[in-house]
Amino acid sequence: MLDKIDRKLLSLLQEDCTLSLQALADAVNLTTTPCWKRLKKLEDDGIVRGKVALLDPEKLGLALTAFVLIKTQQHSSDWYCKFVAVVADMPEVLGFWRMAGEYDYLMRVQVADMKRYDDFYKRLVNGIPGLTDVTSSFAMEQIKYTTALPISSV
Repeated sequence: MLDKIDRKLLSLLQEDCTLSLQALADAVNLTTTPCWKRLKKLEDDGIVRGKVALLDPEKLGLALTAFVLIKTQQHSSDWYCKFVAVVADMPEVLGFWRMAGEYDYLMRVQVADMKRYDDFYKRLVNGIPGLTDVTSSFAMEQIKYTTALPISSV
């Protein structure tokens, strides 16, 4: 179970993972050694999976966000493993989920423009047999985006 200090550390890391150990320890009223032990345990337990820099896609020329919904009649383990392997090798796919409901899979795709999306789409549908419906929606405006989980409610 996470206690109040763990949740505070996680909140701080989600805001800025470059904070020094001393700054984190000060923020939760610990000395550096017990703070480091808590951080190490959170990492060892797989709660902290990594520390990354968040980049601005538009400034990098990757302004088009597409949400791709996929239906298939294929549900064998072999087909699934091949599908996952193909999608895992597509760097444009930033998120990939198996869904319950009308569609079987959902992808979040980030590309430069519609031409690059069309290239991605062709690789997807030609590289994976058995897709029966591939529907795309394109984001016009990003209203909210965060990677921070609502851990205060945990």
